Amino acid sequence: MSTSKPAPSRRSALAVLAGVAAGGSLPFAVAPSANAAASANAATPSGTAAAPSGTAATSAGTTVPMAPGGKLPMVADPSDPWHFTAHPSGALTTRVLSGTPACLEVSDGTGVLATLTTGAKTVTVRGPKRWFTEQKKPFADGFARTTTTGWGTSPGGGTWTRHNGVAGDYFLESGRAVVNLTASNASRHVFLSDQLVGDFDAAARFSFDKVPTGAPVSLALSFGVRDVDNHYRARLEVTPAKDVRLVLEKELADVSGTLSPAVTVGTGFAAFDHWWVQVEKSGPVIRARAWRDGTPTPDTWHHSVRDPEQQPDKVFTSGSLGVRALASQGATVPLEARIYDFVVTSADWADPPVVCHDTWVRVLPEPFDGTWTPALEQRVRAWAADTSPDALAYASMFRPHAPAVTDPALQGAQVLGASGYSETDDAGLRYVGADFHEYMGLAWTFPASGESTGTPEARWKGNLDCSGFVRMVYGHHMGIPMVLYKDYDGRNLPRTSKRQATNGPGTVVASGTDAPPSLTALRIGDVVFFDATTDPDDPEATAGVVDHTGIYVGQDQHGGLRFVSSRKTPNGPTMADLGAKSILNGAATDLYTKSLRVIRRF
Repeated sequence: MSTSKPAPSRRSALAVLAGVAAGGSLPFAVAPSANAAASANAATPSGTAAAPSGTAATSAGTTVPMAPGGKLPMVADPSDPWHFTAHPSGALTTRVLSGTPACLEVSDGTGVLATLTTGAKTVTVRGPKRWFTEQKKPFADGFARTTTTGWGTSPGGGTWTRHNGVAGDYFLESGRAVVNLTASNASRHVFLSDQLVGDFDAAARFSFDKVPTGAPVSLALSFGVRDVDNHYRARLEVTPAKDVRLVLEKELADVSGTLSPAVTVGTGFAAFDHWWVQVEKSGPVIRARAWRDGTPTPDTWHHSVRDPEQQPDKVFTSGSLGVRALASQGATVPLEARIYDFVVTSADWADPPVVCHDTWVRVLPEPFDGTWTPALEQRVRAWAADTSPDALAYASMFRPHAPAVTDPALQGAQVLGASGYSETDDAGLRYVGADFHEYMGLAWTFPASGESTGTPEARWKGNLDCSGFVRMVYGHHMGIPMVLYKDYDGRNLPRTSKRQATNGPGTVVASGTDAPPSLTALRIGDVVFFDATTDPDDPEATAGVVDHTGIYVGQDQHGGLRFVSSRKTPNGPTMADLGAKSILNGAATDLYTKSLRVIRRF
């Protein structure tokens, strides 16, 4: 069945649904912490990247505002004085800003109210303050992939990197990860690339291919990892007497110490027996337990301790997660240490990205032609008091922990809610191809071009690739007309990031051929395009060709200019740094900083 673009009234209905899903009339309306609110009260965002006044953020160390027990990607403060004052305040005045592209700034009695760009539909409007943040989403790695070396990339948790030994000691085989212990007293480590994990709840399923002789062997769930010489670990040890023990340890500056002494958790170990190790870290408290696979999880923890260290730099409040394998001195080798599952049920970044400002991004029915009219004044006045979802709110509704929202007018299809990127292939790499209507599981007709699609494959449902995410936000929810593979007329929104950059709607703000363009004219809501990947088998991922896109959100608490995009390693839309930093002004070596090529204002 073909389905056309919802009418504006339907988007209004979705605004109500989003508010209901969040428990308030504002999308995700919850009160931020007092510290967070105080840090933003003096801000008067203009929507620009260059002006600090336009991108106020929480100060370092400030508690991130969250809904109770939640990790919602966007929060607003219903006690913000904005909600109790008139909007706009007094008469409106306008002035033309210098520079390119041409912009018209609209002000009321309290400052800049809106900015319109000649040739573009998007308009930045002052509204109540909002906080955009993100927390890590859970993932599970069952190692069901093939790699030529190492363990490859986990499905959403980052890339596994080995430390110590040779590459041949680490491999995947028949749905399990293996560390081949070939030398006595051989310590082998594999860590995930995400180094920012703070509190978490994780478990791993371990085994060995034989009962050790001569000395014990062990597998550990490592955490708070700074490097191989500095980390915590919950170590499952198997002795030649077939006893299974669990000990909680800390390695500091290459010196191992015991946080909690070994506890015998089982006897009679046999080759290929599977054991679970679970670790939970909550603030300074570390808990660990272990049990034989197929038996009930223990009701209590075998270890529950605090690190007694008083010096902050010697306490691992955050770090990577991983695995450590050891054949103790005197153990008979070789033998295989096997990992069958690595499951992170929940995890928080210790320093998540936070963007705070009062800029909202709205869309005109037609591009601004440079003339300020009574009709435009009426529209801007209406937007000044509008708290229905804007482009940034919709973009947030596909990031981790966003609630699901369905649309009765689209056969009950899910139209909002945390999205993935795609399924993985046999090598654990993610397919490209999930467009906005495929996320919803619907066939689609594009009135602008007359193109139609069939019912999408089930594997795309609930997923969005990078250009599909931009189309979902600016096309489906904000109303910019879309096409598939024809009628690239500069008004419609094409399917691919390459075509969006060269033939998309609106106007080019800045561009560079072989280097990043200037960020001077960048404004919140701009669409950013990158030449980020090289793949000889993919013409859309070759040097010199735009192959990735996202939406600029604003400046974070550390000064980073953050964008949100759907990416393979985090498995879906993100404004965080798993796999690569989602910032435009980072170090010259940062992937997205160095590969930015086009900034377009729709």
